[in-house]
Amino acid sequence: MHPNLRPSPTPIFVLFNETRKFQSIKQYKMSVLQVPTRDQVSTGNQAIFDNLQKGLGFVPNLYATFAYSDTALADYLALQNRKSSLKAKEREVINLVVRQVNDCAYCLAAHTALGKMNGFNDDQILELRSGAASFDDKLDALAKFVKDTTIQRGKPAQANVEAFLNAGYTKANLVDTLIVIGDKIISNFLHGVGQFPVDFPAAVELETANA
Repeated sequence: MHPNLRPSPTPIFVLFNETRKFQSIKQYKMSVLQVPTRDQVSTGNQAIFDNLQKGLGFVPNLYATFAYSDTALADYLALQNRKSSLKAKEREVINLVVRQVNDCAYCLAAHTALGKMNGFNDDQILELRSGAASFDDKLDALAKFVKDTTIQRGKPAQANVEAFLNAGYTKANLVDTLIVIGDKIISNFLHGVGQFPVDFPAAVELETANA
């Protein structure tokens, strides 16, 4: 399970169960990958489904779709659960920036909810999605580095690398940041190809928010 999805003082599964009401908000003309049910996946993936069901109250469509592969869901969750030198809020900054760059409706919806759970307010989340954080200099350097790295496909401007390090981040943080960027790209691409329904409240469009 993703570390941000573990039980909290306000049970997360309550929030996520509420989001199932929004499953029809973002539908697609054609889903290339229909979301598999528990009965349609391997025994190993069924066990993971059961753990997600216990922890969250449901199995998010993104995770379920990984289960077309016998090993991909476990591999992806292991990647998300790996020990990191980054704080949870820093990981959410990366999540929000990368998902905005890749225009992933599913992941923007999910991480808008997770961003709030990690202490960001609505205005901060919108600014982070744009690739900046005027409310925190260190997070601002992180957001700018992540946006440039994602857009430039791993070849950011040296000025953004230096700003990242000068903000107080270490080389270990740099490597861990790239790992999270890779994690997000995987999930963004899976939804981009699969076009399965979004089962979280839809995130507001930046253009609408800034109008």
